[in-house]
Amino acid sequence: MTNELRVVLGEYDTGWHDPAVSLQRAAELVQRAASHGAHLVALPEMCLSGFTMEPKEHAVTLDSPDVHALGKIAAANGVHVLAGVAARELVDGHEVYQNTALLFGPGGELEASYRKQKLFAYANEHASYEPGEGSAVAMVRGVRISLFICYDLRFPELFRAVAPDVDAMFVIANWPAGRRPHWDALLPARAIENQCYVVGVNRTGEAGGLSYNGGSAAYDPWGERLVPTTNTDDAPGYVVLSAERVAEIRSRFPFLRDLVREQSAVGA
Repeated sequence: MTNELRVVLGEYDTGWHDPAVSLQRAAELVQRAASHGAHLVALPEMCLSGFTMEPKEHAVTLDSPDVHALGKIAAANGVHVLAGVAARELVDGHEVYQNTALLFGPGGELEASYRKQKLFAYANEHASYEPGEGSAVAMVRGVRISLFICYDLRFPELFRAVAPDVDAMFVIANWPAGRRPHWDALLPARAIENQCYVVGVNRTGEAGGLSYNGGSAAYDPWGERLVPTTNTDDAPGYVVLSAERVAEIRSRFPFLRDLVREQSAVGA
């Protein structure tokens, strides 16, 4: 198989409102992952701050030193890095805050960005952030990937919208331990119904009064959980995503054709 992507699920304790500590931990994780053959390391949602509802104090611009530091981590190790941040942007003289996923290339360049479309009103996220308005798709080593964030996982229509055009869907999260069974159920569901890989990366630790116990996992296009490959006992395991595997499953079981047919009929 030629179009393979080795992905490390970069689950770690991102801390709380302490980007310096989180960046140090992320740098160590990415370095270890890259040294053992990873092509892409996915880090959790809002990895610089934790799931903060105080964006005025903790959101960063995309040209901030902390965001540049994420790009430098990717460049220093020659890998792609996917990371979540609370982002701020000046629009028509007003600051806008968005829960954002950033994909950095192996040269440190920003290759893609995604704004969370479904905001978690249960935690008042909708009062602190603006939702995104569309999907984001990128090509990494011949594998087409789309980006999603945490609460998006509960809305299958978001994933369906991009399914025909991607091989893998990434969901970065701050998913609390108390609702882990839902995370565990929804990740494989999205893989099965969209016939593609689904990669979920959660955080660990304590933050903002909540506990996080990880549960990061990847599922193949048949909904089977991937077992990470490790080279040594201390190496972070990686999962292998293959565009050919997705094409094979979709060819043998052409369920998505019915989706495309229905969409065409609606648009006719």
